[in-house]
Amino acid sequence: MTDEHSDAGRERPARRAAPRRGERAGAPAKRQARKPAGEPTGDGGTGSGGATRDGGARNGRVLPAEAARRAAEQIVSLTGRELESVVSIERRDEGWLIGVEVVETRRIPDSADILAVFEAEVDEDGDLYGYRRTGRYSRGQMHRGGR
Repeated sequence: MTDEHSDAGRERPARRAAPRRGERAGAPAKRQARKPAGEPTGDGGTGSGGATRDGGARNGRVLPAEAARRAAEQIVSLTGRELESVVSIERRDEGWLIGVEVVETRRIPDSADILAVFEAEVDEDGDLYGYRRTGRYSRGQMHRGGR
C-alpha cells in the first residue's frame, strides 16, 4: 500500500528565478525579502519604507518612479504608440513633469524608426492632467543640444 503523502516531511529545494539585469547567474541575491506595507518592522516603523504599496508616499505625494510609470502608461494609452523609455523626470510645485519617448513609426532597419518625445504633467497624486508632443526624430539621428 502506497502513501500518497510519502514526501510530506521533505522540503523541496527552492527554485531561483532567472537573474535580473546586471546580475550574474549563480550569484547570491542581494535583495532581502520585504515585509508587506503596513506591517511592523521592529524598528517602530512599517514595512513600507516611507511608501505605500501602490507607490505613493505616506505624505500623499506619489514617488518619482510611480509618477513616471503612470505617466508612461497614460501616454501609451492615449497615443496608441509603443513605449520606448522614460527620458526625464522633473519635480514641479504641483507634481511632476515626465518625459516619455514612444515609437511613432516602425521602419526597417530599426535605426530608421521615428520616435517622439512627450511631456506629461502629473499631479501630486500621480494623475495625468496634461501632455504634449515636444519632438520627433529618427532613432539613428544625432541629437543637438544634449537631447
